[in-house]
Amino acid sequence: MIIKRIEPLQCAKIAGTLYALLGFVIGVIFSLVALGGGLPSQGSIPFFGAVFGVGAIIILPICYGIFGFLFSLLAAAFYNVAAKLVGGLELVVE
Repeated sequence: MIIKRIEPLQCAKIAGTLYALLGFVIGVIFSLVALGGGLPSQGSIPFFGAVFGVGAIIILPICYGIFGFLFSLLAAAFYNVAAKLVGGLELVVE
């Protein structure tokens, strides 16, 4: 089986979703570390660690999802160009 083309938009949707889930998991870890006192207070904001920790659950999945979508869209498009030039990716399936 030879993969000659990858649909860039479909690849980007799947990768964006997976990266958003990964961002959520990392956001939860950041949140737990911040709420546990792992991040010190910064200057005049005494609850910086808590605010950052809760914000990480919202911000990280959005950022990871957007960047995962964009970069996988580019990667699939580059793959299609490279596959036309040198051939597709050959998979041996039994």
